[in-house]
Amino acid sequence: MKEIIQKYDFKEGLPQEFEIIDFDFLFNEFPDEITKPHRAEFYQILWFQKGSPTHIVDFNPIKIKPNSLLFVNKNSVQLFDNETNFSGKMILFTDSFFCKTEMDTKFLRSSILFNDLLSITQINVSKSNSTFASIFQQLETELENLKDNYQSDILRNDLRNLLLNSERERRNQNFIEIKKDDDFDYALILKDLLDINFINHKKVSFYSQKMHLTSKRLNQATTKIFGKTPKEIIDERVLLESKRILAHTNESIKEIAFSLGFEEPTNFIKYFKKHTDKTPVEFRTEFTSA
Repeated sequence: MKEIIQKYDFKEGLPQEFEIIDFDFLFNEFPDEITKPHRAEFYQILWFQKGSPTHIVDFNPIKIKPNSLLFVNKNSVQLFDNETNFSGKMILFTDSFFCKTEMDTKFLRSSILFNDLLSITQINVSKSNSTFASIFQQLETELENLKDNYQSDILRNDLRNLLLNSERERRNQNFIEIKKDDDFDYALILKDLLDINFINHKKVSFYSQKMHLTSKRLNQATTKIFGKTPKEIIDERVLLESKRILAHTNESIKEIAFSLGFEEPTNFIKYFKKHTDKTPVEFRTEFTSA
């Protein structure tokens, strides 16, 4: 039976597309699911209160520090550590819950917390800082109330407060600030377009036309913000998805090639080897034997 990367949508039937779950509940109810590679169609804020597990997000093993927050973007492939004792809780929420206005959408898209073009965000919470525990408590208390016309706004305001305090804390913890100007906006728009179109469109010209920019102008923006050309960013997105499927499924090279928009398997093999110095089979063998 073919393995797949399990994809989870937000749980149906809740009053809001917002939930707080305890890690103990996850391990009791879904031990196999969360310790295998999976991805979710929603944002996650993981608060590791005790313990130092290794949490893996898109091939990045992240050594967690006790009392720290980890921000996982939607559609990231992750798995929980099943060999280390730890405790904590997590916030889950969707775009449709948070983004009620254009300003909400822009705020979330430009946040340094979920922007995986920068890095995966981990914030250490000092023992003297009671802000995060207080906000979590406010959110949990509101969730216990019956749904009314005010609940979604209260939850969203508290969540925004949590995100703002997290951004402030991250800037105090060795974060190199990137100026949020037109170039930064263009880079984020390119990322959003890539997530939707990278399977069928791998040329810079497609994205520059969609953004009503010249390829030269788009190149200036991404080079300034990330030190990478648009082509390098496109290739990184295609390769990330390639590695996800190779590492976490038993799909054949032919199936993977077609699923990623390559007309011939040989084209995919050449593309992958050009950028990684390994064939897809070599990468899969090394990963599974590691």
